[in-house]
Amino acid sequence: MIAYIVLLLFIIGAGVLIFRKPKKAIAQPFPPHWHELLLEHVNFYRKLTPQMQAEFQRGIMKFLSEVYIDGVKTELTDLDKVLIASSAVIPVFGFEEWHYNNLSGVLLYPDHFNYDLEFADGADSRNIGGMVGSGQFENQMILSRKALYHGFDITTDKGNTGIHEFVHLIDKMDGLVDGIPQALLPYEYAVPWLNLMHKSMEAINNDKSDIRHYGGTSQAEFFAVAAEYFFERPELLRNKHPELYTMMVACFNPNKVSSVQ
Repeated sequence: MIAYIVLLLFIIGAGVLIFRKPKKAIAQPFPPHWHELLLEHVNFYRKLTPQMQAEFQRGIMKFLSEVYIDGVKTELTDLDKVLIASSAVIPVFGFEEWHYNNLSGVLLYPDHFNYDLEFADGADSRNIGGMVGSGQFENQMILSRKALYHGFDITTDKGNTGIHEFVHLIDKMDGLVDGIPQALLPYEYAVPWLNLMHKSMEAINNDKSDIRHYGGTSQAEFFAVAAEYFFERPELLRNKHPELYTMMVACFNPNKVSSVQ
């Protein structure tokens, strides 16, 4: 299985180098029927004005022109592409221009997988829904279709695997996945953010918070989990964690995002 994945990544990497357009390539036109897919499956999109929906559509097509998506033992569908691209666009929708320069390809698995990237029914510990690659998988993201769909279908659980992994990727743009997103966070917020993050993680680990327990395992996971909460249940986050909500606003520059709160 590992040999297959390595070979697939090599082929994808070669394809990216030989065939893929540069980061500022001209995007293809937005397929009109994708609008209905977005309305049905992406709550964030449903809440946008028509003008902002058109901008969201442009973001999707720009992302798809820059990043290769391939299915592993599964055939890609339009919904797969729409949900992966939406996961990428939502965290950076508040920015005029954004390119995931540290991502060349996304691999979509049919189900959860383990650390050996095995997803067959007989594989042990298949509990991973998404992963930002490193080492031989650098500039790659691996997502489980099952986890991806669940994140968009369930809008009340404060979680979204696709958004979570793209937030990790944003965090990694300064070279470290450490929960301190230098690409997003204004300098003057760095120390207040660290203090708030550690206080919030302590509350999670003492069972005194409604933030998902996984957010208490590390700074990187706290940032990604808090961002999921922010985009999935913004009003609840604002009511229960006003300081954290304010910090998420500072991170994600919601000149546009604020209109969907």
